[in-house]
Amino acid sequence: MSQSTDLIVIGGGPGGYVAAIRAAQLGKKVILVERENMGGICLNWGCIPTKALLRSAEIATLLKHSSDFGFIIKDYKFDLNKIVERSRKVAGQLSAGVKHLMKKNKVDVLEGTAKLQGGGKVEVRKNGNKPIELVSEHIILATGARPRVLPGLEPDGKLIWTYKEAMVPTSLPKSLLIIGSGAIGIEFASFYRALGVEVTVAEVLERILPVEDEEISAFARKAFEKQGIKILTSATVKKLEKKSDNVTAMIEQGGVASLTTFDRVILAIGITGNTENIGLEGTKVKVEKNHIVINQWCETDEPGIYAIGDVVGPPWLAHKASHEGVVCVEHMLGIKGVHPLKTDNIPGCTYCSPQIASVGITEAKAKASGREVRVGRFPFIGNGKAIAMGEAEGMTKVIFDAKTGELLGAHMIGAEVTEMIQGYVIARTLETTEQELIEAIFPHPTISETMHEAVLDAYGRVVHM
Repeated sequence: MSQSTDLIVIGGGPGGYVAAIRAAQLGKKVILVERENMGGICLNWGCIPTKALLRSAEIATLLKHSSDFGFIIKDYKFDLNKIVERSRKVAGQLSAGVKHLMKKNKVDVLEGTAKLQGGGKVEVRKNGNKPIELVSEHIILATGARPRVLPGLEPDGKLIWTYKEAMVPTSLPKSLLIIGSGAIGIEFASFYRALGVEVTVAEVLERILPVEDEEISAFARKAFEKQGIKILTSATVKKLEKKSDNVTAMIEQGGVASLTTFDRVILAIGITGNTENIGLEGTKVKVEKNHIVINQWCETDEPGIYAIGDVVGPPWLAHKASHEGVVCVEHMLGIKGVHPLKTDNIPGCTYCSPQIASVGITEAKAKASGREVRVGRFPFIGNGKAIAMGEAEGMTKVIFDAKTGELLGAHMIGAEVTEMIQGYVIARTLETTEQELIEAIFPHPTISETMHEAVLDAYGRVVHM
């Protein structure tokens, strides 16, 4: 027997479940298929539990500097098991919340593994039970992604970890090598270093956080090295040799290879889309570099099949997946006024210490595009709230088109910048120019005043610097 529905969503991550909710809000019958955990990688093994771990790291850092705030704490201990347990509870609570949202919006959820059968049909299997056949005119693929693996650097879950093992350590290693300096690698570097681990980060490119503005990247490196994190750039990990309880890494820099032994290794070299075993071979859906090819409306080359989220490629961000889900559903159902996703308006956040956030293009990209630019900067050391908080390490940087006043990019490093970047996101979405930002009144005392001062600096009007 087949079950007919208006929409089938394969994958219950932040792209899939949001798409399902939006379709249900528009009066459509939706069936969502999830093989593992509602909320996907982000909620269960990514965005949310890592932030819980990093919150513990922030507390550890505050305790180390408690005397600066007038508290005398001679000694303190932490319970790693409780830190991890809290992280898992937070993930579990939110996963249950997503299940509640499915019931509230009358979205039917099937547990199992889905596979396209052609002709709008999807087969769902679970634990060897008799398969269930679903039929719909519209199918959204939101199957997500998994850690990228390179030959010779394969994870084993014991000595060489992916993000999953890194999130649930049973004990702390004394030394740790992190391969890759993107958001995932740097966040784990911050967490483990705050708990006293000797951390080394190896990045194959010439600078860490390579997608960020060069100035922010350089600022971050100095801050991390000040914390005791060892950073190797233009460094290639050629080989990992596993011993009984440690790993020897062959790391090449400048044509010279050296051997260093670490207790554990974390692979943070990107992710690859889950495109296998979902029935794409029987469709016109194109796959390039392990990611599904879509147009601006998330449509594949196969009529009636759409794809959203990490499976379609970068930026690999939960909020991007959610927005794609809404755009996809609204366009699919003919809602008027739908706008395609503008990737330059997607903010990126790294929750390390200090935090990093950005939106738009970097100064280098702006200049490479042939634009004449105006650049403004403001250091946190000139901000009263940052100094009062003991968080004076940071900077806000903005790039404007000198001719039109368009805000091309905003790049921030420091306390709470992942919360503040949304101000610049809204500015770009509304196509705000420097004039509106200069005239806007920012509350005092807040760190957000650095956002205003940076704009003023770009136009020769900075006040507190």
